[in-house]
Amino acid sequence: MRIELRKSFQFEAAHFLPHLPPAHKCRRIHGHSFEVEIAVRGEMDPRMGWLLDYADLAAAFKPIWEQLDHNFLNEIEGLENPTSENIALWIWARLQPALPQIAEIVVAETCSARCVYRGDALH
Repeated sequence: MRIELRKSFQFEAAHFLPHLPPAHKCRRIHGHSFEVEIAVRGEMDPRMGWLLDYADLAAAFKPIWEQLDHNFLNEIEGLENPTSENIALWIWARLQPALPQIAEIVVAETCSARCVYRGDALH
């Protein structure tokens, strides 16, 4: 049986978007309470009754979370232009080797604005 699991994480960070016009509000340094949702997909182990232990998913994301939380995103290698889209791609690239079942990354920078990346067609 194919199954999908999702787990959400939060991190606080500051950033600015350097390629915007100087008058744009997102060109100025500001912060967000980001939410990241990670989805994994695969075959459920019939004996265990699960696809993956949520603790294993959290452990795989922890080193990435530690790089992001309470940091200035523009100073992180690969996030010099930290749009939600680039954050999602950056997380995927770092998480996928440890979590090959990854199916989707959702990055929300506000309660009403989010980016979804499924690792398809953008590579």
